[in-house]
Amino acid sequence: MKIGIPKEIKNNENRVGATPAGVKELVAHGHTVYVQHTAGEGSGFCDEEYVKAGAQILPTIEEVYAAGEMIIKVKEPIAPEYPLIREGQVLFTYFHFASDLELTEAMMKDKAICIAYETVTDRDHRLPLLIPMSEVAGRMSIQEGARFLEKPQGGRGVLLGGVPGVKPAKVLVLGAGVVGRNAALMAAGLGADVTITDISLPTLRHCAEVMPKNVKTLYSSRHNIEQELPDTDLVIGSVLVPGAKAPHLITRDMVSLMKKGSVMVDVAIDQGGCFETSHPTTHSEPVYEVDGVVQYAVANIPGAVPYTSTLALTNATLPYALRLADLGWKEACRRDAGLADGVNMVDGKITFKAVAEAFDLPYTPLNLD
Repeated sequence: MKIGIPKEIKNNENRVGATPAGVKELVAHGHTVYVQHTAGEGSGFCDEEYVKAGAQILPTIEEVYAAGEMIIKVKEPIAPEYPLIREGQVLFTYFHFASDLELTEAMMKDKAICIAYETVTDRDHRLPLLIPMSEVAGRMSIQEGARFLEKPQGGRGVLLGGVPGVKPAKVLVLGAGVVGRNAALMAAGLGADVTITDISLPTLRHCAEVMPKNVKTLYSSRHNIEQELPDTDLVIGSVLVPGAKAPHLITRDMVSLMKKGSVMVDVAIDQGGCFETSHPTTHSEPVYEVDGVVQYAVANIPGAVPYTSTLALTNATLPYALRLADLGWKEACRRDAGLADGVNMVDGKITFKAVAEAFDLPYTPLNLD
């Protein structure tokens, strides 16, 4: 199969769809890999490394899309890429369709085969291609939250871990999935007073057993969240409904309960955000204020640490990319129901129910015959 790896063009997105090591494996399986010139530089991988791995370097994004039967990338295509995508071409990337009607309609028009990292499942019904970036995003949410609590960044001037004689900051983590657990561990490691919430009692029991002593658990309800907000310095929103739009756990009126200069980090922004006041921001302009509360909603948080993120992502995606290339997308999905769960769109038809429901569009069950 001919595989294209374009350079990401989303704002401050420095990750790349595959490392040179990943390319080497694809080439070893007999596939031809085209990498756009400087595609890996933002992640610390030069063209020469890709050439040594067996890739062919193409100068423009147009040539990569034209050459590739399958495109492997990191983030969803954006408007300049829509005209480059052709009918029947396989796109293997993060899409997060349920939060983006324009993207959904564009891919329906292009009639590509859209396989979304974020809805691929494994035998235990986990999301193996979302987990590595969720781990990065969860840990980074605390780094970024701690930074914007600093006074020069617009925050209250609170040190997350405090010092002897001064209480640490209070951190509220909404959702105890992969993002939430990683955020809680990072905040706890810095010495913060952490509360993690969820609607699953078994999940909360597990957190109570394995988390450090400065992490408390709390059942997630509007009442409980409202009770926590006035004393909270940093809120991490990490709620995920696979493939669907995130629910709003903090409404517009609830934001006013927080102290001025406190910080809210919405890691769920890729799926529409779990704060009603959220709208996507970028690494170049990451925050805005609502009622004096600093809001951070960068839609590609792991893009700020592209070397780590690209290595982690390729480790997860490469086995699936090899199956897609070796067998073709239909046969690969016939043999792996979890990979079939990743197919969100085929021939202009939406094949993932939560995406269709998000926009009240027709849903067509996936047909692999």
